[in-house]
Amino acid sequence: MKKRKGFYSWVTALLLISIIVSGCGNASDGKTGTASPGTGGGEEDKKVEILLGYYSSDSSDAKMKELIEQFEEKHPNITVKTQSAPYGQFYQKLDTQIAAGQAPDVWLSDGVYVMKYAQRGAAKDLTDWIAKDLKADEYYGLDFNKDADGRYWGVPQGIQVGVLFYNKDLFDKAGVAYPTNEWTWEDLKASAAKLTVDAGGKTAEDTGFDAASVNQFGLTFFSITEGWFSVMKSYGGGALDEKAENSIINSPENKQAFEWMVDGMQRGIITDPVDLKSFQSNTAVFPSGSAAMRIGIYARVQAANEAGLNYDVTLLPKGPDGKRVSPVIANSWVINQKSSDEKAQAAWEWIKYWATEDDVQKQWTELGEAVPVKKSVAESEVFLKAGEQPANRQAFLDSLEFAQTLDNNAVWEEWVGKFNEHAERAFLGDATVDQALSEADAAVQAVLDDFYKK
Repeated sequence: MKKRKGFYSWVTALLLISIIVSGCGNASDGKTGTASPGTGGGEEDKKVEILLGYYSSDSSDAKMKELIEQFEEKHPNITVKTQSAPYGQFYQKLDTQIAAGQAPDVWLSDGVYVMKYAQRGAAKDLTDWIAKDLKADEYYGLDFNKDADGRYWGVPQGIQVGVLFYNKDLFDKAGVAYPTNEWTWEDLKASAAKLTVDAGGKTAEDTGFDAASVNQFGLTFFSITEGWFSVMKSYGGGALDEKAENSIINSPENKQAFEWMVDGMQRGIITDPVDLKSFQSNTAVFPSGSAAMRIGIYARVQAANEAGLNYDVTLLPKGPDGKRVSPVIANSWVINQKSSDEKAQAAWEWIKYWATEDDVQKQWTELGEAVPVKKSVAESEVFLKAGEQPANRQAFLDSLEFAQTLDNNAVWEEWVGKFNEHAERAFLGDATVDQALSEADAAVQAVLDDFYKK
C-alpha cells in the first residue's frame, strides 16, 4: 500500500474539520459487536452492528431500506444502521469521517473514487474474500476495481456504461438513417450535420447556416464520462498511463481526436461549453429534444423515458483504426480498512447478499438506475425487457466488452478538473489544440507528481 506525503496533509486538514462533524454513530469503535459472522464457533446468538453508508434519492432510499430489512431477517445476528444523503453531501461528509476515523463500516462508492480510498489507505483489500466467495464469471465488472498489482478494492453495486442515444423522431424528420454498430466518429459527424438545425431552419450542410444560433444540435456531450474520454481512447489516445501515475495527454492521437471535437463545435454540430449554459443542466439537452444524439450512461434512460422521447441506443462509434471504447463506472461497495474484524466480516456478508442473490439484484434492477452486476439478471428479461425504451438494452451489455474505466486514481477529481480547464479553452477557440494539450499535460502531471512522487 502506498502512503504518500500528500495523504498525510489531506488527513491533517480534515482532522481539523472533523470536530464539527455532526455525528452519526461510529460503528467502527468495536463496542457493539462481539461475534464474527461466517467464522463459525457457535456465535450465532451474538450480535454485530454495522454502519452502512450510501448516497440516494427518495426512490432508491426506500428500496435500500427494504433490502436491508430483508438482509437482517436472513442474518439475525447483524444489525445494520444507515447513513445516507444526496450525492454531494454524502461524499463531503465521508471524506471528513475517513480523516477522523469515523467512516461507515461499508459504503457505496462512486466507481471513480474506489482507487482514491484504496490508495489513501481507507478501503480494505478484498482480494482474498472475492476469490473465496465470488465466482468471477458470474459477474460484470469485478475487474473494474482491480489495481495495477491485481488487488481488488470493491465489489460492484451497479454499472454505468456509455452508449450512443439517438432520437428516432428527429432522424425520421430529417430522413437520416439510424446509427449502426459500424459507425465511425466521422460517420456520426456526417449524419449529425444533417440533424443540426439553426434558427432559420437551415442544417449545417446548407449554405448560410448560422452556427451561432443553433436550435437543434446533432450531438451533445460534456466532460469526461459522457464526452471526450471515449473519443480520445478510440482514436488511440488517452489521459493517463497504465498505472495512472503519468500523463499521456500530449500525443498525436489525442490531437487527432481533439481536432475532430473542435471542428464539430466550431461548425455548431456538437454542443460546446457555452451552448450547455443555456440549458437547465448539461444533461438536459437530449431529453429536451434539442439534440439528435448524445453519449450517455445507463442512468440517462430514466430522463429520456420521463421526457417521453421516441429513442433507442446503440454502440458508440469506432475510431479511425476500428478501435471502440466505452466509458464505464462500476459504483461499488467498499469496506472500511479500520473496521474491526467482526464488523468487516459482517459488512462482507452484506456485500455477498447484494452480489449473489438474484432476488436482490432483480429488486434493484426494477429501479432502473444501473446495469445489474450479476449476469444471470442482466442477461434476463428483468433487465433486457425492463421497459419499451430503449429497445436495444443489449447494447449496454455488449459495450462492456470494450469498456474502460476513467483512469481512476487517488487524485481523479483533481487531474480531471485540470484537464477540463484546458480542454474547454480548445473547445471555445481560446487556445489551439496543440496549446491546450501541451498545457493540460503539464498541469495534470503536476497534480500526479504532487501525490505519487513526494
